[in-house]
Amino acid sequence: MTTEEKEPGIRTGRDGANDGRDDGIVGAVETAIRYPTESDDVAMIVVIGGLLSLFSFLVVPIFLLSGYLVRVLDRTADGDDVPPAFEEWGELAITGVKAAVIGFVYALLPAIVGGGVVLLGGVGIGLGGDGPLAGIGVLGVILGGLLWGGLALLVSYLLPAALANFARTESIGAGFDFGTLSTIWTSRPYALAWVTMILVFLIGGLVVGVLNVVPILGTIAGAFVGFYFAVAAYSVIGRAWADFPVAAHDGR
Repeated sequence: MTTEEKEPGIRTGRDGANDGRDDGIVGAVETAIRYPTESDDVAMIVVIGGLLSLFSFLVVPIFLLSGYLVRVLDRTADGDDVPPAFEEWGELAITGVKAAVIGFVYALLPAIVGGGVVLLGGVGIGLGGDGPLAGIGVLGVILGGLLWGGLALLVSYLLPAALANFARTESIGAGFDFGTLSTIWTSRPYALAWVTMILVFLIGGLVVGVLNVVPILGTIAGAFVGFYFAVAAYSVIGRAWADFPVAAHDGR
């Protein structure tokens, strides 16, 4: 389906979606939020996704959700504006497991570095008593926490691109192809797409927060709304990916 480019790497979606106006990030956010509704089966997709979110404590649904979001990345990168259906469940789960492995490895950086500094600070507090070592330990805990938070933010920036690169081939190695990814991570189009993605997540978070005012029912409804906005947010990265010089679709 034909698309128009609003910002480099951020496309609006369907022809005429914004009447030819260059709305930048605002237009990209609007297009992303509309994205799930482009499917005739939007109700079924959201119901299934919401139910999987509610039962994510069973672990397996997490892999299915991850696999679905990878499919969203793959499809939107191909320029297809219609969200994928939940089908081929075995393949979906395998894809989700691979995506989870990539996410886990990226998450190790803040956990090891930041967590290590916090741990050393805690040891200093325990051994220092009322002496200067305890003061250094407290400082270590504070700095470790800040370092952990900063690295976690960095990972949140790097990971969507890694998953998008993985989505094109379903090779775990593609998620760590730093030669390709470094060029994309440092590009303005990807930065704009990531900011747009975060804005979509924030809007979804606000809606979920309002729903959570209602005990139990709000939490249940929030799972479905949260899934909807996750799909919308990931579609932004997929649309941007279509404009990057990366591996072509392998024909899946």
